[in-house]
Amino acid sequence: MRVKICGITDPEQGKSIAQMGATAIGFICVPQSPRYVKPEQIFAVVDALPEGCTVDRVGVFANASIEEILQVVAIGQLNGVQLHGGESPEFCQQLRNACKSELPAMQSSSPFARIELIKALRIRTLEDLEQAEVYQTCVETLLLDAYHPGMLGGTGKTIDWQSLQTFRPICNWLLAGGLTPDNVRDALRLTRPDGIDLSSGVENSPGQKDLQKVAQLFAELRCESKP
Repeated sequence: MRVKICGITDPEQGKSIAQMGATAIGFICVPQSPRYVKPEQIFAVVDALPEGCTVDRVGVFANASIEEILQVVAIGQLNGVQLHGGESPEFCQQLRNACKSELPAMQSSSPFARIELIKALRIRTLEDLEQAEVYQTCVETLLLDAYHPGMLGGTGKTIDWQSLQTFRPICNWLLAGGLTPDNVRDALRLTRPDGIDLSSGVENSPGQKDLQKVAQLFAELRCESKP
């Protein structure tokens, strides 16, 4: 199962979290966010990762232009893009095509063969889940997050997990929204996602992770995976 820890800002914390077992680390590329990092800061974290580390590096954007996204991908050495704003399916497809066409030029400085495209959907009602049918054919992965009127993510709010018991899109999907080491096992049993995404649930403050909580998370996941 994929485990993405988002809102990384510190190179040493990024390195430690990758070594603990995270399969992906996320960087907030939205200037209004308290977890925002510049492309150069992203590269500093990526550059500090152990040699041969295969953890995915995902930039999180909201209503950014394709040009801006590709520039951050190149500078930050990213292999994943998460769209957390109001991006349309058409925009997702355009970005997907741009990543493919721009990849040869980017490969000179990036070891990755492709860019994974993740679309985040903010779930408030059952009707919001219908968006998944529209997006699941134009992205590699969906991410379901809790709705908040004033924040795009990292809210600490959970989705109604009961409503996701039959959610089975044709693409992979990640569960986000208020997950913590204390509730993650309940969430997994109810929703059975392909992976999880945590930010505020393993933090001391926005952008500063609590490595004890991260360690506790992986301990809980190991217990859950035992027969």
